[in-house]
Amino acid sequence: MEPKRRIPLHFDEASKAGGTHVNLSAVRTDGSHLWVAGDETATVERLTAVLVDGRVQSFAHQITVPLAELVDLPGPDGEEADIEGLARSGPWLWAIGSHSLKRKRIRDSDSDVKARKRLGRIVREANRYVLVRLPVDPVTGLPAREVEVDGQRLTAAVLGARDDDLTSHLRSDDLLAPFLQIPSKDNGLDVEGVAVHHGADGLRLYVGLRGPVLRGWAVLLELRPRTHPRRPGRLVLEEFEDGATYRLHLLDLRGLGIRDLCPDGDDLLVLSGPSMGLSGPTRVHRWVGGGVVDAAEVVRAQELPVVLDLPHGQGVDHPEGIALVPAEVTGTVDQLLVVLDSPAPERHTADGGMLADVWDLP
Repeated sequence: MEPKRRIPLHFDEASKAGGTHVNLSAVRTDGSHLWVAGDETATVERLTAVLVDGRVQSFAHQITVPLAELVDLPGPDGEEADIEGLARSGPWLWAIGSHSLKRKRIRDSDSDVKARKRLGRIVREANRYVLVRLPVDPVTGLPAREVEVDGQRLTAAVLGARDDDLTSHLRSDDLLAPFLQIPSKDNGLDVEGVAVHHGADGLRLYVGLRGPVLRGWAVLLELRPRTHPRRPGRLVLEEFEDGATYRLHLLDLRGLGIRDLCPDGDDLLVLSGPSMGLSGPTRVHRWVGGGVVDAAEVVRAQELPVVLDLPHGQGVDHPEGIALVPAEVTGTVDQLLVVLDSPAPERHTADGGMLADVWDLP
């Protein structure tokens, strides 16, 4: 199965030198713009569609937005935030870190003794544990620390800057607490997608977990982040009717974890893939009404039909992010844009671009 076409994404020299173009982890469309993030920086990037005869030929003209210039990050300058999910809703751009621990990798040059020592090192980087909400200036189309929209002052805010990150709310969870001290690639906690929906009952924010996968069941968290009542630069989690600050949903994705989330009207598109550092099946599921229903704690496979089986390589071409490209941008019908981590050599274009896949969406 082949995509409808491929579109090059063009990055500046600084991003290519830093490896952003080969470590894409999140993507979201915004009219004629494309927001992307790499998993080894603390920035988000905006690309703009290049049109020829009304058809998107590429995304280019990159603008880099350093998160530390807009919100207070808990980690030191230069530490990566491992952004794994982006969402765009209303006046806001949202970004979320992986909230995961890292285990050091074995290098080819390591002796047996050093290899064992490296595998024994587990690292916690504070910037990974953030949920960021940025107001987008309607004039420039770019995030700012403060923006006035329709007479209302909107302020950039963060959850996780002061020992109040999402994992602090999960420490007593009977299912997830045991995985908080396990590195992500060992089936520990690993955020890999975010979606936001504004409904009649207010804002819902969904967080998809690549891990843990619990006996074949993937985990999705539902949150209601709000501005801190006294500190406009901080977020808090509003309580649900039962007093909890999150809802947990178990999704039957046939043994796979969540790799990304993307709203499609009232539906949620769920990108599934292996929870560990493996090449394996990657699918797009449609959760009908997932953005608006009061979902059950357990969502069965029949409620998550597969709409696309995506190809993947062995060690390369791992689908990592999905975004809906609306008909007014494609010039035809709504389509699905897929960005890939560890891209195969043939994805590199002669003029320095990186090819993303475009699929018709059933």
